[in-house]
Amino acid sequence: MSTATEVQVRRVYDGTRDDDGVRVLVDHIWPRGMTKAKAALDEWCKDVSPSTELRKWYGHDPAKFDEFAKRYKAELKDPARAQALDHLRELAKGQRLTLLTATKAADISEAQVLADLIGR
Repeated sequence: MSTATEVQVRRVYDGTRDDDGVRVLVDHIWPRGMTKAKAALDEWCKDVSPSTELRKWYGHDPAKFDEFAKRYKAELKDPARAQALDHLRELAKGQRLTLLTATKAADISEAQVLADLIGR
């Protein structure tokens, strides 16, 4: 029996799949044009999202992703964000966790940084 944590990152706009497990939106802002029913979320954990200043600085520029990840990990040490991250780690225990984001490039998003941290 595997004890590895299973965390995947997907776009919230892509719809649900049978293997999603627990679906958690990790964006600070609700996805444009998305209804609660269509999102099919188990939770919206906006407390774990990066600060507005960091999100605006980053702008999903692939050239800035490594620096974004570094700065975001530093922000995750803030007590409220750290508590939210711990909550996500708890959700991932014994079941698949799907972190959802509205960004077009999910592989260079805060959701990917979180998945890497939780999946360790």
